[in-house]
Amino acid sequence: MKPIEMCDPAKIEVFLSKIQLQGRGFTTDCLLLDAYDAGLDYPDYLTAEGEDPDASYDGKSPAWAKYHMRQGKRVYMVYGEAGKDRRTHYTETP
Repeated sequence: MKPIEMCDPAKIEVFLSKIQLQGRGFTTDCLLLDAYDAGLDYPDYLTAEGEDPDASYDGKSPAWAKYHMRQGKRVYMVYGEAGKDRRTHYTETP
């Protein structure tokens, strides 16, 4: 998958609403809801890269393997790749 970078909160919300993650480890039917649960109610930066056959975008697989979302000092990351458990990480930068 071609890496992407977004800085428009409205476009980021639409993008995340179309991401589904299945397979081993962390899974979700809507990555946007998980970003909200992590405290990012208006994410203003997103990068996505890599390729994961257990991820889908708008119902089509594969999709990106790694997602990095940010809102101010809050950062929420999802890491996955073929054959490994997917995991998440949340942090607040100083």
